[in-house]
Amino acid sequence: MIQGTTSDAGKSTLVTGLCRVLTRRGLRVAPFKPQNMALNSAVTADGGEIGRAQAVQAQACGLAPHTDMNPVLLKPNTDIGAQVIIHGHAVSTMDARAYHDYKTVAFGAVMESYERLRRQYDALIVEGAGSPAEINLRDKDIANMGFAEAVDCPVLLIADIDRGGVFAHLVGTLALLSESERARVAGMVINRFRGDAGLLMPGVEWLQTNTRKPVLGILPYLHGLHLEAEDALPPASSACARNDTLRVIVPALPRISNHTDFDPLRLHPRIDFRYVGPAAPVPPADLIILPGSKSVRADLAWLRAHGWEQAILRHLRYGGRLIGICGGFQMLGRCIDDPHGLEGEAGSSPGLGLLDVVTILEHEKQLRNVSGVLALENAPINGYEIHAGVTRGGALAHPAVRLADRTDGAVSEDGRILGTYLHGLFESRAACDAVLRWAGLTDPDTPDYATLREAGIERLADAIETHLDMKCVHALLGLPAVRSGVRA
Repeated sequence: MIQGTTSDAGKSTLVTGLCRVLTRRGLRVAPFKPQNMALNSAVTADGGEIGRAQAVQAQACGLAPHTDMNPVLLKPNTDIGAQVIIHGHAVSTMDARAYHDYKTVAFGAVMESYERLRRQYDALIVEGAGSPAEINLRDKDIANMGFAEAVDCPVLLIADIDRGGVFAHLVGTLALLSESERARVAGMVINRFRGDAGLLMPGVEWLQTNTRKPVLGILPYLHGLHLEAEDALPPASSACARNDTLRVIVPALPRISNHTDFDPLRLHPRIDFRYVGPAAPVPPADLIILPGSKSVRADLAWLRAHGWEQAILRHLRYGGRLIGICGGFQMLGRCIDDPHGLEGEAGSSPGLGLLDVVTILEHEKQLRNVSGVLALENAPINGYEIHAGVTRGGALAHPAVRLADRTDGAVSEDGRILGTYLHGLFESRAACDAVLRWAGLTDPDTPDYATLREAGIERLADAIETHLDMKCVHALLGLPAVRSGVRA
């Protein structure tokens, strides 16, 4: 099990890389995260929903994502509440105190999934959540040491040196663990190191002497590494200032979901991509995209409060293009109704009124992997749907996407607004090219995103092979020594 001293210490990254290293060595490996809190999710082969990081880890193992890889997913829709998803399907919305009481039930689901995976694979690489030193959450813990103790699992503790204080993070975390938990930590990993390793070694030696724990690896800072983010917004693109650059902006909604939709745009060499936060004015753009949201009505109110409605109307008057994806598509309509209070207080909110549709949020969430043809240039597209809303209205007569058995979304009569429920719109190269030409970019020549994603996983695995004590990893997993590509 990989646990971290903090959030974003590198747990997901290390799990992904280890999954690929062990898979390359001929082992049957699967990722496992008992409990995840994230708004980036993926649709699984068995028709459920898991954290997107676990879907990436499944790819690293050469597997289709499955709900057993992340049996408990929490999707926050307020500061104190979240939708609780068990084995891929929403069971309730709870505040933090109610969920704490529910953890005994959730842990039963965790153990069911763990046992199924344990019987199928040679090795499981387990990812913790947050930090095991969150002592206020130790009671009924199912995400970190509570799980590790229940299944008698060795733990590697990873810390991020790039954010500073790496020795304090490691020593402080170990100090806050119980005696049995501390004994379970088999080693430490320092992540994102850059500089002269010789200058670091006195600190490493002190750390090992004073904690009596080995440092099993010092992983380098991999500049430009792309892995889909578990939840936090990534940085904007670093596109060079060129006359033929397309300007794309996305509002950084408080409850933005599946922002991995925009990774292909961030990585595109001819796109100046920006997330625009609450303190920033809305800059000029060629294309505005309203992203998915876990709390659509609240995020729509946030947009209005920060001047986006007027900015969008001005953008359209000057010939700009506008896309709404999932919750963003719902915002484009005339009305959003939440009669059951699924995403907050029950009620109704007027939409932006740019498409003739209304949306009603219903209990049954739509979870599908789909393929079809985009209305723009009949470009083939693959994507997925994760939404509770059902949208109806006259604008659907001009669909954005034609699927095998139905249509999806809408294109405005003037052709300048597109709305769709499909996530992954820009991952299909032909579809991305078509959208970018529609938005005004001639000859977009979009890079193959699948190739970029795979290259990132391979690069990460290469670094782990070089800088992590894999002999120790094999021993901790109870596996025989394995040479690259061949079982010993």
